[in-house]
Amino acid sequence: MKMSRIAAAGTVAASAVLVLSAPAFAHVSVSPEGTAAKGGYATVNFKVPNEMDDASTNKLEVSFPADHPLASVMTQPVAGWTAKVTKSKLDKPLEIHGEKIDEAVTKVTWTADGKGGIEPGTFQKFPVSMGQLPEDADELVFKAVQTYDNKEVVRWIEPQQKGQEEPEHPAPVLPLTAASDDHHGGAADDTEADAEDGKNENAAADAESSDSSDTTARVLGIVGIVVGAAGVAFGVLAGRRRVNG
Repeated sequence: MKMSRIAAAGTVAASAVLVLSAPAFAHVSVSPEGTAAKGGYATVNFKVPNEMDDASTNKLEVSFPADHPLASVMTQPVAGWTAKVTKSKLDKPLEIHGEKIDEAVTKVTWTADGKGGIEPGTFQKFPVSMGQLPEDADELVFKAVQTYDNKEVVRWIEPQQKGQEEPEHPAPVLPLTAASDDHHGGAADDTEADAEDGKNENAAADAESSDSSDTTARVLGIVGIVVGAAGVAFGVLAGRRRVNG
């Protein structure tokens, strides 16, 4: 009897741990594909899990940081979803690649088409290309609002405080890495490498052509010597025949 009670208590405790720990891994998050370097451009994924058993997520709103505005934001098509990008005027224009930008993206909204959405026990990624990333920040904090088809709304907007436990509904945070020499993700390096490869290939072709010419000249020279020697031998033999005759 005591063992049964102990087992039951253990089961309840384990269930409680699972319930309490669920928000820790079921929140909306953002992560880069590769790295997100300061001053560059990056493709990131907003990952949205469904943490309900009887409803599907049918809408996601992501607010972009106002203290570090991003002028370029492009969404990748996601099957079954429609994306809307909202821009707003900036109080202080940005200067990117010598051009002044007076507006930036403030929000992206994804809405499920029809009765689709993120069903219970599943998650969905929403890819976004963004830039130019700030050079004076170590991270970007986004605010996400997740809406379910039963009208329930979960706001992932709470900031993470240093030295404290993760809040119940933390805002998605994108860490930024050190700035790279090429803000376009190595495209210039690839171009230089291709050019260098082209030079090497041309040099190799020239060398091969030169070797081929040298070889041809040598062969012709040897043929000439052989033909000349044959002519001399023929002349000697002809002279002997005349003498004997």
